[in-house]
Amino acid sequence: MTDTEYMSLAVELAKKGCGWVNPNPMVGAVIVKDGQIIGQGYHEKYGALHAERNALASCESSPAGATIYVTLEPCCHYGKTPPCTDAILESGIRRVVIGSRDPNPQVSGKGIAILRSHGIEVTENRLKDECDALNQSFFHYIQKGTPYVVMKYAMTLDGKIATHQGKSQWITGEAARRRVHEDRHRYSAIMVGVGTVLADDPFLTCRMENGRNPLRIICDTSLRTSLKARLVTSTEIAGTLLATAVTDREKHRPYLEAGCDIAVIPEKDGRIDLNCLMRVLGERKIDSILLEGGGTLNWSALQSGIVNRVQAYIAPKLFGGSAKTPVAGSGVDSPQEAFRLGKPTITQLGEDILWESEVLACSQGS
Repeated sequence: MTDTEYMSLAVELAKKGCGWVNPNPMVGAVIVKDGQIIGQGYHEKYGALHAERNALASCESSPAGATIYVTLEPCCHYGKTPPCTDAILESGIRRVVIGSRDPNPQVSGKGIAILRSHGIEVTENRLKDECDALNQSFFHYIQKGTPYVVMKYAMTLDGKIATHQGKSQWITGEAARRRVHEDRHRYSAIMVGVGTVLADDPFLTCRMENGRNPLRIICDTSLRTSLKARLVTSTEIAGTLLATAVTDREKHRPYLEAGCDIAVIPEKDGRIDLNCLMRVLGERKIDSILLEGGGTLNWSALQSGIVNRVQAYIAPKLFGGSAKTPVAGSGVDSPQEAFRLGKPTITQLGEDILWESEVLACSQGS
């Protein structure tokens, strides 16, 4: 096998940590000696051993003189676990092949420098694009201190997210809905506006086998969420956070007694300040958010500059009429002011397609 093939195996191992390691990165590692794989591992859970230490622990023979393939630069600082550079040096490994550099300021090339200073051969950027793609959320979070936000919606080919009577179940088919639940498992939180809660009374849980429920965030400036809402009455299943501008502790009390959490966020233009909310969530170690709001919240999120990626599930259907669109608000004044998106990735999901693009330019915000 080649370096590329071994790194590809490390990438697949890293993916096993999806949804469980946040806000840490997904990392996989493979140890090879004399052309044979003698150990492999991945970062399995936040706070648990990193991929390199798991791979070393699994070794069937001495790793002295071996090569380790690791999707992300080994850490060189003490966090939940000791530095992985120490473990590599102690093991006698002679070569390290790395996919991505770690942008964490505590690492960012320092791990590589330590290894090289001890005479270990280091090869960088093997399958870099694939390794980078594992950790978009982590890279954003560790550099910005705020969550990576994915704005997701399902619409018909004529751009409608519901009929003129407000009915939306189901626009897309089973394959697309299954992918949504995989992303609810992947990202730390899911966020909606109070309008969606009042209209649809959703659960917003992950319904894939062995999945992890995200934290459910409601943007509710005036605290209008019903105490009978399923997001309030099901906190034993998944956490619920109400982001509100209401400071009255008595109004908070029944939600707190129901098991909800509350974050008081200042207002901006009559709504909670979404940039402030992102900073608060970052401090709470929420590294990523799946935004499943309606058109009003989607517009506010775009305007505030918090959206990093757009996922549009497009069904081969036409609703017509005056039905709701995925992005409401006042809209831009001219095509030149549009929110620009990058080159898309297009995935076929049954009869539907998933269009994904990074947001390249925002009207304001960071």
